[in-house]
Amino acid sequence: MLAVMAKGKKRSEHYVSNKDFHLALLEYKKLVVNAKEKELPRPRIPNYLGECFLKIATHLSYKPNFVNYMFKDDMVCDGIENCVQYIDNFDVERTNPFAYFTQIVYYAFLRRIAKEKKQLEIKTKIIERSGFDEVFTADISDMGDCSSNMNNIKDNINYRFL
Repeated sequence: MLAVMAKGKKRSEHYVSNKDFHLALLEYKKLVVNAKEKELPRPRIPNYLGECFLKIATHLSYKPNFVNYMFKDDMVCDGIENCVQYIDNFDVERTNPFAYFTQIVYYAFLRRIAKEKKQLEIKTKIIERSGFDEVFTADISDMGDCSSNMNNIKDNINYRFL
């Protein structure tokens, strides 16, 4: 009964069929080999493979360890770029291209996070060295109730940067 329900179940538009994905990769590899033999330019990656890369990267970005990053679009783009870059390294004898390209996207995400973290540290050092205290100096007698808010903001910045 469950097998019948599983077959009749409608596939999500976000679903990547491992079987179809593998067949498309086999066809693409044949095109690449034929182009090499005939000394033709490298064939374009089919739209279906591009869609699969996009679906894999997009859905991996929804995982809890990646969902809250502001640069999620950059992560997805890096993942797709790496899939295209390493498509020739995929061994067609393997039967799980989904796992192979998911790993590629996963490590692309980790590299992007490391890059962004490094950029954030550089920004922090620039702010520290430029004297961010000057930004928060104000005549307290003119501020009234706002001075406590300014002090809270300043304390938060001091806490985060030190």
